[in-house]
Amino acid sequence: MKQAMMRKVLYSLLPIVCAGIYFFGLRVLALLIVVTLFACLTEWVFVRKTTHKITEAVLITAILFTLTLPPQTPYWIAIIGIIFGVLFGKMVFGGFGKNPFNPALVGRAFIYVNFPKFMTVEWTKPVDGLLGGFTTYLGQPIDAITQSTPMLIYRATGETAPIKDMLFGNIAGSIGETSALLIILMGIYLIYTKTAAKETIFSVLAGFLIMDSIFYFSGFQQVPNPIYGLLAGGILFGAVFMATDPISSPKTFQGRIVYGLLIGCITVIIRGFALFAGGIMFAILIGNTFAPILDEAVNAIKNRKKLPVKEGK
Repeated sequence: MKQAMMRKVLYSLLPIVCAGIYFFGLRVLALLIVVTLFACLTEWVFVRKTTHKITEAVLITAILFTLTLPPQTPYWIAIIGIIFGVLFGKMVFGGFGKNPFNPALVGRAFIYVNFPKFMTVEWTKPVDGLLGGFTTYLGQPIDAITQSTPMLIYRATGETAPIKDMLFGNIAGSIGETSALLIILMGIYLIYTKTAAKETIFSVLAGFLIMDSIFYFSGFQQVPNPIYGLLAGGILFGAVFMATDPISSPKTFQGRIVYGLLIGCITVIIRGFALFAGGIMFAILIGNTFAPILDEAVNAIKNRKKLPVKEGK
């Protein structure tokens, strides 16, 4: 089933996939192919006896899910994650257009909780050279916390990675979350083509910066400075590609503003005070649970304002 909006999202993800291969190796492509195959197979099992076909949305789910994984993620864990995400994040609710949660994040959260070692400890150094990972299967594994992801390094040592490396992607991390500059450029494309709701993106970032600034300038050492926090840990990727999912996010303008602010604030709290170094994944899933309520509240307020005022009141 062809979907114009999904295709634009697909176009925006292709450069990030290529960057993931460049930084971490051809294993990224192999992992993406395996994940996509099982994502399509899972959806096909549910639609094969109907007139419906596999949607383009499942391809987006597979790519997004893959981009949130560490490059070394075992194939079998990735398969379990995408099957769980498509099955329990989408198909059990009736398929495309009916899922209350982002399926890619449902799958990612499931394997994150059940297989934490593979999702939080085993990272990969970016590949050097002009052609980068296009000439190798996988970059060198990292065996020291001081060389891992920017947020893990900060939490363990208080040290910060170079801003330049985080902008261009020369850091360890999940496949699609390392290059802040590339994510920003793709976000501009999605906003320009009216594919992603700009109010959601900006409110997520605003909520994050406000809450992060409050804790940072109040002296909480476990919270990094706002700019560093914005470029590290996948907040940009989550704001641009995950929070803007048109199905699991609010439909009203005001609802999206509150939704985004909520996600941004919760991300900072989880990062600084919970066990998880990232936070954006769980923050978006929490935001998904509030999306219908926010729309109901906004519509109720609008309808109340439209009610005629009785004479004598």
